[in-house]
Amino acid sequence: MNNDNKSTETLAPGSPPLDSSSVDEIKPAGNERLPVGISAFCLFLICVVYISFHLYALNIQPIETWTFRIVHISVGLLVGFLLLGASNRFDEPKHTSTWVRGIGAICLVLSLCVAAMVAVLWLSPHYPTFLNAAELAQNFLGGIAASTLVISLLASYTCVGERGRLSIIDASLGILALAAGAYIVLSLERWRMVAGTPFAGELDFYMSAVGIILILELTRRVAGLALVAITGVFMLYAFIGPWLPGIFEHSGYSPGRFFTYIYTDNGVLGPTIAVSSTYIVLFITFAAFLQKSHVGEYFVNFAFSVAGRSKGGPAKVAVFASGLMGMINGTSAGNVVSTGSLTIPLMRRVGYEARSAGSIEAAASTGGQIAPPIMGAGAFIMAEVTGIPYTDIAVAAIIPAVLYFLSIYFMVDLEAERKGMRGLRSEELPKLRSLLKQAYLFFPVIILIATLFMGYSVIRAGTLALIAAAVVSWLTPHWMGPRAILSALALSARMVIPLVAVCACAGIVVGVIAMTGVGARFASLLLGIADNSQFLALLFAMLISILLGMGMPTTAAYAVAASVIAPGLQDIGIPPLVAHFFVFYYAVISAITPPVALASYAAAAIAGSDPLKTSITSFKFGLAAFVVPFLFYYSPAILMQGDDWLQIARILITGSFGIYLLAASVQAWCFGPLNLMMRGAALAAGLAMMAGGVATDLVGIAVAVIVIGSQLKLRRHNATI
Repeated sequence: MNNDNKSTETLAPGSPPLDSSSVDEIKPAGNERLPVGISAFCLFLICVVYISFHLYALNIQPIETWTFRIVHISVGLLVGFLLLGASNRFDEPKHTSTWVRGIGAICLVLSLCVAAMVAVLWLSPHYPTFLNAAELAQNFLGGIAASTLVISLLASYTCVGERGRLSIIDASLGILALAAGAYIVLSLERWRMVAGTPFAGELDFYMSAVGIILILELTRRVAGLALVAITGVFMLYAFIGPWLPGIFEHSGYSPGRFFTYIYTDNGVLGPTIAVSSTYIVLFITFAAFLQKSHVGEYFVNFAFSVAGRSKGGPAKVAVFASGLMGMINGTSAGNVVSTGSLTIPLMRRVGYEARSAGSIEAAASTGGQIAPPIMGAGAFIMAEVTGIPYTDIAVAAIIPAVLYFLSIYFMVDLEAERKGMRGLRSEELPKLRSLLKQAYLFFPVIILIATLFMGYSVIRAGTLALIAAAVVSWLTPHWMGPRAILSALALSARMVIPLVAVCACAGIVVGVIAMTGVGARFASLLLGIADNSQFLALLFAMLISILLGMGMPTTAAYAVAASVIAPGLQDIGIPPLVAHFFVFYYAVISAITPPVALASYAAAAIAGSDPLKTSITSFKFGLAAFVVPFLFYYSPAILMQGDDWLQIARILITGSFGIYLLAASVQAWCFGPLNLMMRGAALAAGLAMMAGGVATDLVGIAVAVIVIGSQLKLRRHNATI
């Protein structure tokens, strides 16, 4: 239902202060189970062990790389299938039919048989009595595993379970994932040599295929069909290559070679899972500790107390709070749901239309993905792929992030001024004086940033920040004792599972690109375009990056774009840092680019506005992000490249003024309404000042003086009438 034209809510005098506690709540997905009793305890225990295993391996005793990543995926799949149903449909308690329980028992027995056969293969080298059983397992394991997968998947689609109880059918899928992972770990030395070659056996094919299909299914449950469909197209491409024309043609691959190759560090176990199993798990756990200690709530309250009384105050708070939280939690749409549940209704109160309120929240949450130091895990993937030190990437991201958030801030401020909006009343806001007494709650973030730039490893810095979040809670009513810490670990597992699935699925796409060489062919295509115009090559790269990212979570969007686009940009002479930042920005802002804009759609659901119109308005609010990446190429100083700090300062200052003029042109307001000619002049001046050259800056300043001068003159004239 389109509610864009609803009347604006108003607050009566004496309204109660805002309640920001919802910021620290993680709202369950529609297909998420909410188990109680024994089911809840079992799931809680598995989640705690899962995250504890990662923290132990990262900080105390490292584990062999491939084994660690396989455990990360396999146990993550188990947790995901236990937590998430195949659909949003759930049966009422005690209404589950006998035949559903019977099918569940069959699936469970079959999956346990698969697990037992893998266990026999594990034990046979050490216990001769298992040799005969091992031979049988070797012959029948693949067929039984494939049959179990098909039966359990069909059963999960057709049988409706209870929301308050774990599903036996989905538990069988989780056990099957564990068995597939255990088989690969068992044959790891051989696997490294034969995977992706004609020497891969039939059983290798079956077990890797089972693992890949389970990854696709969990991705569907956590992120919908868009990413699965894109991955499916790439997988199909691996088989139909011989019949395709031009640059897309390749020799094709057998199923055995394909699936075993994908389950190596060239695919699923590659850079995306390397980041997911280390940095993402660590920083999602950090975010969970912040939420359990209510530090996130404090951040929002502090922002409201500082900016809440200004024109359109809640929107300005959304820019700050959503950017900060989005930087940590690694997902634009997820951040919209958490912070937007507070900021969007408050924006509606002070005069923003539903569509504008949702758009501002979506644009700000998306901006968190490009904000250092964490950048929603994007910085870590970029460091993993390029080999560029993480600190260099974080520093390079500072000015672009400042320009992006300035753009949203100016858009918000000008719209508030144009519509004569007010801020929130003092009685509606938290008291700044009392909040300043709790400024120590900023310590976890300060410690994170300080330790990173003091040269500590990312793992050590994240762990210290995580510990600091627990320690500062001891100075608040939300004291984190052993029970709260265990709850935070369980919460972090719940938060990290969607990203595990998405990163593994993105790894499939990356593997197909590496296997077929389509990335290199695309690079040659870009090189051919660049012979005519490098601007056209960049424009083409921009469109492909956005297209690849539509409907995909930002982490996966960048991983795919980095494999397809970045090598081509590097081949036309663009430095690796600039090339990866270019595709990274466009992959991220695909979350607010119509027609498929996940962050905008999530915001529209909260605001009650039309999703497509909201995505178009989000596109407008985030317009600067579509311009800034071109500056990476034409003016690398914006990425802190080079030692000329005067040039970097000049670009920051003129770029900020350019952003203001760009916002003024879009909002048709600069000290008063702008006519069409003045809007065009403001747009031209803004783009000229953002271009980064001395000559363009001077031209932009001259045009800006004309625009602002005429507007001030018109304002004085109107004031005297």
